[in-house]
Amino acid sequence: MKNNLFIAFEGIDGCGKSTQVKLLSDHLKKVGYRVYDTCEPTGGPVGSVIRNIFNHRIEADHRTIAGLFVADRLDHLLNKTNGILKKLEEGYTVITDRYYFSSYAYHGTHMPMDWVIESNSLSAGLLRPDLNIYIDISPEISMQRLNAGRSSMELYETMENLTNVRSKYFEAIEKLKHLEKIFITPGDRSPELIAENIRNEISRI
Repeated sequence: MKNNLFIAFEGIDGCGKSTQVKLLSDHLKKVGYRVYDTCEPTGGPVGSVIRNIFNHRIEADHRTIAGLFVADRLDHLLNKTNGILKKLEEGYTVITDRYYFSSYAYHGTHMPMDWVIESNSLSAGLLRPDLNIYIDISPEISMQRLNAGRSSMELYETMENLTNVRSKYFEAIEKLKHLEKIFITPGDRSPELIAENIRNEISRI
């Protein structure tokens, strides 16, 4: 049995990933694990460019954005200071808010998904999650939560796009279910109930 895990949280915007990352991290720390939380896009140089695009400070084509995510993800894995592979080697359980399934869904909406999967094959070859956790909500709930919590919307945060992205998530999950460990949990319940479901699934690994 592995002493530490790599867990990726996935879902459309507003699904509660950030909350669940924190709840799981707090739980694992309480039971004695060393935990490193992280997210994509990262806070590194490439991730900063992506965030500027999302916030409408820089304009970029969807294909350019997809390529930037490939680069940011590789740095996320390989960075010698705080990369995921380094943290795993140091014995941390690593929990990330988004990994390559986010690219498959968000970028697969704007270009062939097979290209997005292939362009991320280096990352997948380096490290697949011990568990991908997909928190599922409707686009309607997503928009309600985003409108309540945001003063402005980011690039992909429209009803039409989130509807397409949710559909692409399920397409990617179906396409890769033979390669990936994926757990789907409904996201329209209390955070505590979702967290309990996730803990129960992780305890099986």
